[in-house]
Order: sequence, then C-alpha cells, then structure tokens
Amino acid sequence: MASEKNNKDQKSTPIRALIYCRVSTTRQKTEGAGLVSQEHRCRQYAEMKGYAVEAVFPDDASGGGDFMKRPGMCAMLAYLDAQKDGKFVVIFDDLKRFARDTEFHFKLRHAFAERGATVECLNFNFEDTPEGKFIETIVAAHGELEREQNRRQVRQKMVARIEKGYWVFHAPVGYKYITDKVHGKLLSPDGLLAEYVQEALEGYANGRFASQAEVQRFLETKPEFPKDLPNGKIRAWKITKLLRNPLYAGYVHSETWDVSLRKGHHEALIGFGTHEKILYNLENGGRPAARRDFSPDFPLRGFVHCDDCDKPMTAAWSKGCRKHYPYYLCDTPGCRSKRKSIPRAKIEEGFAEILKSMQPTKKLFGVMRTMFERAWDARLDEAKRSKKAVLAQLAGVEDQINKLLDRIVESSSASVISALEKRVEKLEREKFLLTEKAENMVPAKGRFGESIELALKFLSSPWNIYENGSLPLRQTVLRLAFVEPLRYSRENGYRTIETAIPFKVLAGLQGQNCQMVPTARFELATSPLPRECSTPEPCGRAFVLQRGFCHSQTQDASLT
Repeated sequence: MASEKNNKDQKSTPIRALIYCRVSTTRQKTEGAGLVSQEHRCRQYAEMKGYAVEAVFPDDASGGGDFMKRPGMCAMLAYLDAQKDGKFVVIFDDLKRFARDTEFHFKLRHAFAERGATVECLNFNFEDTPEGKFIETIVAAHGELEREQNRRQVRQKMVARIEKGYWVFHAPVGYKYITDKVHGKLLSPDGLLAEYVQEALEGYANGRFASQAEVQRFLETKPEFPKDLPNGKIRAWKITKLLRNPLYAGYVHSETWDVSLRKGHHEALIGFGTHEKILYNLENGGRPAARRDFSPDFPLRGFVHCDDCDKPMTAAWSKGCRKHYPYYLCDTPGCRSKRKSIPRAKIEEGFAEILKSMQPTKKLFGVMRTMFERAWDARLDEAKRSKKAVLAQLAGVEDQINKLLDRIVESSSASVISALEKRVEKLEREKFLLTEKAENMVPAKGRFGESIELALKFLSSPWNIYENGSLPLRQTVLRLAFVEPLRYSRENGYRTIETAIPFKVLAGLQGQNCQMVPTARFELATSPLPRECSTPEPCGRAFVLQRGFCHSQTQDASLT
C-alpha cells in the first residue's frame, strides 16, 4: 500500500523544467521579439507536457560557440548545481539556440547529464541510439558550418566597406552615425563633443597643450565629455588612442584586417597635416607638462622666473595675524632669493604694465591691418605659383608608389616584400599630405577676414584678452606674446622682455611716428636677401619684406 501511495504522489508531482532562450546580439533583444517568442513557445511546450516551469534563463550574446561565455547559460548550470536533489528538464526552442559548435554541443550535453538534467528541444528529438547520435552530430555540425559562413560573410562585407572609405565599427567619441541617402550609414560630427575633440587635437598639435596630461585635464573639465571613472577622470590610454586616431583627420584603416590608410567619406575634424604633427609630438615628446596645480589665484606661476637662478617661481598663500596674503617666491635650493616672498600685487601689476604697453595705438593698428592685407595679396600670388610645384611633387610620389607596387608583384622574397610595403606606406602618407597641401594652398575668396581677424584682435588688445579670459586663455596669451618666460629681480623688478616678433615690429613702428609708404613706391622682395628701400627720405637702411612686414636690419625698425 505504501509503495502504491508513493507512486501515486510521484505521478501527481509535475516534472520541474527550466527554459533557456537566446539571441545573438543585444540589438535583437531590444529591437526584436526573439527572446519573448522563444519563451512563449517553450512555455506552451511545457504546459502540453505537464511540466512546471521554475525559471527562465535568457541570453543576448553568442559566446562564439562556447556556452561558458554566456551569462544566462552559466546561471542555469549554477542553478542546477544548487538543486542537486532535483531532476530537471531543460527546454530549448531550437537546436541552434543550444550550441552552434560541434565540440561545445557535446560538452554542454555532458554538463547537463552530470547534473542529472535531460534536454528537450521543440524542433529536434534527442535519441540515445547510434542513429539518433549520428543525426544529432550532423545537425550540430551544420549549425557550426552556418555560423562560420555567416561570420565570414559579415567580415568580408565589413572589409569591403572599409576599403571603400567607410568606418564600420563603433563610432569614436566626437562622432555619431547618421543615415545618408548616398553613403548609407556614415560617421558625422557629434555637436559639442566634436568641438571639444577638435580643440584638444589642434591644441596638442600647435603646442597649446604641451602634454597628453594637459589634453586629459582639458577634456575632464567638459561635463558633456564621457568619463571612464567614477571620480570624473579619463584613463590615460584613451587620450593616447584619441590622439593617434586617423579617423579625426578623415581617414580610415584597419590593422587587424590589413586595410591600409585611405581617405574616408566622413567629415574630418582636423587636417591630415595636423594629425601628422600630433604623431610627431607623440613620438618626439619630451615637452614639459603644465603644472596640475595652476590656479586663477596665481596666473603667472611657472611663467615668471627668478632673476638670480632663472628657475620658475612658485606661489602660495601665507597666513598672517588676521588673514592670508598671496606671495610669489623662489623655492630653488641654493638660490640667494630662496623663500624670500614677493607680494603678488607687485609682480602682477608690473606684468600688467608690460602687457598694456604692448597694445598699439588706433593709428598704428590701421597701419598694421593694411600691412596684413598687402602681405595677404602677396602670399596669395606666391601660393598660386607654389601649388604647381606641389602638384608636380605629388605626381612624382605617385610614380614612385606605382614602381614599388610593380616590384612587390615581381618579388618572391617575404623580407623584400615587407620592406617595400613599408616604403609604400610611407609614400602614401606623404601623398596624403601633399594632396591636402595642394587643396589648401590657395584660400577661397573671403578667407582673409576669417584668417586674420583673430590675429588682429589678439595683437590689438592682448591685455584685454588676458584680463577678461579664463586661466587656459591667459596661459595661451603668455605663450603667444612672449618668446621666453619673464625674469623678475627682487631689487630691480622685471628684466629685459623678449616679446614675439609681431609685437617687436609694432614696437619699432610705434617708436618712429611712422607713416605708410606710397603704394607705387613699395617694392616687394622676391628673395629673402636684403633690398634697399626706394624712398628718397633719409632712412638710409636696408629693409626686407617678409610676410608683409618691412623689417630693418638694425634693431630699430622704421617705416617711412
């Protein structure tokens, strides 16, 4: 009687079941209904069989055939390990959802058997017979073949698209994908992020940012720029990757798939020449990084040097009886001025007088603008002549590339082929530079205002820009206005100031009460050699016209 009762209880207790469903990508999970439909079919099957479904384990990753790389499958096996006294049926919608690799298919079958679980599939009947095992092996092998063929087809399409100049991977920061009527899926600048990336790249190329650390700190100050770490920082290797990426210069390549560098169809954020400058700076670095502790409280820290030891001064707040006082000071060991404080007002007021004295008068500013306009016209004519020479040089490079390619085809030595390919790659980069140079040598009409207004604004009012600018802008003014750091003596104040060339010319003109030379008697130099001024006035000096300025060979430049 007891035995019959136990059998009756077993028959009334439903078999426990687990459902496993999988799609290959997260996109199929979010945009499609693959997981939902698979679960629905499996639940219908379990209900028809009288099984009690205890849990559902979904996956949205393929794992490349290895079931242990799927989080859902690992969770199911762990669930079975925790229920060692239970007998389960594992239900799949299709055998392809089980494992699309012959080796892993039977490993997974063995893993379930070890845990006492049986496997049932809606579209396939598992049989423990020689014929059943043979059919199962064929079906599993066919799934593996189909997976490998799909993988090869996708790879071939992606390689072909890169070879045609399109990026096919995840969009780098600063870009986003758009749908174009002609090009299809195409990279496009992503608003503010693109502007930040462009500013960072150009800043590193032209020296505004002296190191990768400065680029990193600049991008970390932008709230919209994606950060890697919870503390709002960006990993250093991501800055290096950003600086080296030719996508920002409008070019694509793939080292993994051996696709050489080529012009892309997307909009560039920087020129290829700028990209080459960045690579040069990375390879031939050594430029000192700006101090991390630069503060608006002491904008001249690091730029003003001690006159006794010629080392940068530091700065700090010193605690007095009732409040703190700001000081600049030298902290160099062995210097006679070490730790002898100089009030901040004394140093910064003296610097303000220097920068204010560099601002030209309105009259001189008009002269300067006319000089720029004439220099622009002269350089425009020169650019048109130079473009022909660049195009001839470009044709020569293309001829060299074609000859090297012929030699690669004829060669049978792997080492020779490798060396020739490196030479071709180097010439290709030179070709890109010459092409960009030829395209940009002759500016479009109306470019004068765009190109020169910012320079004129800076030359006309360096003090206003410095006084009203942010700390990074102030540092930029210091780098542009002065050739070298300022030296300060505790006894005598600022020493000899070495300003940039434009300010030297303006200072010379301003000190001579100058007037413009009549246009008919203003000779343009056709060579860098000195030429005598043709005016009859008694200036008695040889002048050289370079970039639109009439420079005296003596220290006092004059223009009559």
